Amino acid sequence: MRKCDVAAIIWPAFQKNEPRAKIFWEERYGEWQTVKERSPGQPLWGYVNEADPYVMEMQIEAATRSGVNVFIYDWYWYDNRPFLEQCLNDGFLKAKNNEKMKFYLMWANHDASALWDKRNSDDFDTIIWQGFQNREEFERIAERIIEKYFKLPNYYQIDGKPVFMIYELRNLIKGFGSLKATKEALAWFDKKTKEAGFKGVHLQHIRYEFEQLDEIRKKEGVDMTEEQIAKELGYSSMTHYQFVNMFSMEDVTYEEGIELAKKVWDEKSESGITYYPHVSLGWNRNPRLQFHDPFILKENTPESVEKAFREARKWVDKHPEQAPLIVVNSWNEWTEGSYFEPDTINGYGFLDAARKAFVDED
Repeated sequence: MRKCDVAAIIWPAFQKNEPRAKIFWEERYGEWQTVKERSPGQPLWGYVNEADPYVMEMQIEAATRSGVNVFIYDWYWYDNRPFLEQCLNDGFLKAKNNEKMKFYLMWANHDASALWDKRNSDDFDTIIWQGFQNREEFERIAERIIEKYFKLPNYYQIDGKPVFMIYELRNLIKGFGSLKATKEALAWFDKKTKEAGFKGVHLQHIRYEFEQLDEIRKKEGVDMTEEQIAKELGYSSMTHYQFVNMFSMEDVTYEEGIELAKKVWDEKSESGITYYPHVSLGWNRNPRLQFHDPFILKENTPESVEKAFREARKWVDKHPEQAPLIVVNSWNEWTEGSYFEPDTINGYGFLDAARKAFVDED
């Protein structure tokens, strides 16, 4: 079997170093505040500061021993500056052992709403910061990313191209104003990346499984699938962010979800753009909410997660023409019920599941 690149998404809110985060978590230790008050499982490692390199050295060791060898950092740009960048800059990149782990960025270019604030999380219509950016601001962002991150030796590449995942295609197009303008901006990004010594940029699309682009299609007068739009804009590949974006959580057990996910992997691999399989560890966003959301992924035990990992690995083996990448949600999405980090319910169960699937068989 091929050695897999197991890439876990990181939500960089479990830290106290971001001044602007106080509007969401007034006690100033990030979203641990919500976890401590509302999460069914509590962290065995404690409410640690993930912007501390000592903490990240420990987490890198735990991850790599279990076969998780890539971190995908949620990366934000609001109000003309970065947000929640400290976990990456001060924690991971200053960790003495970070050469063991590759990383890449997922530009989380969605709007920032009141969802992160448990006091006001039922107010989905309140926008704190808008996530879309115009061409001028995008150029500032891209030049900074190329210089600050792409050039690092452990930035993850596919075929000599740094991978850059973009969360929301709709907001990307909204910022530039049209499909044509978006294509031109992304072509400029690719050109600038080549000028920096790479073969170009590998743009990775997040697939949603719902019609988030209807407004764009109507405005542009096009009848194109989401995959066709992404390919036309110059994207190299796509994946998913969460099982919840792939199938309904209503009355679905985790093992039933595995079978649904496998069908999506196969379907998307035939869509005309390279697809990388996605595995989620769970879904339960109720710790964040004032109301109860019944859409919860049930029976996500370490044993069932291990089965999902084994299925993803078999899928990778069937597609030797592409990179052996598997995207996992998540390393630490505690308030969405999807995390590798050990807790008081399953202990080290999910990390052990990854080790059995990706390390022991090697």
